[in-house]
Amino acid sequence: MSTTWTPARVVALFALLVLGALAGAAGWLVVDLWFPGGLVLALLALLGLFLAGRLVIGNGIGVGVPVIGWFLAYVLLGAPRPEGDFLLSSTGIGMYAYLLGGIVIAVMCATLRGPVEQPVSAGRPGR
Repeated sequence: MSTTWTPARVVALFALLVLGALAGAAGWLVVDLWFPGGLVLALLALLGLFLAGRLVIGNGIGVGVPVIGWFLAYVLLGAPRPEGDFLLSSTGIGMYAYLLGGIVIAVMCATLRGPVEQPVSAGRPGR
C-alpha cells in the first residue's frame, strides 16, 4: 500500500506522537492514583487515541505512531534515576495491566478494517 507523504500528514503524525507520549504520562499517573477506575480510564483514553489515529491517517501507521509515543513515555517514566529511585513508582499489578492492555488495544486498532475498505475475497487479492 502506497501512501503519499504530504506536509499535513507529517504534521498529523508528529501530533499523534506527542499525544501518545502525553497519554502515556497521564495514564501512568491515573493508574497509580485511582487503581481500578484509573486503569479503565487510561485504557479508554488509549483506545480513543489509537482509533482516532487510525481514522485520521487511514491505515496502521496512524496507530503505530501514537503507540511509539505512549511506549516511550511508559518506559522513560518507569526507568530508575541515577539516585536509585524512580521518577514515578508503580505499585502492584496496575502498571503491568496498563502495559498489557495498551498493547492489546494497539493490536486491535491496527488490525481493524475500516468501513471504507472493501472485504478481501478469495477470488480477488487484497490491495
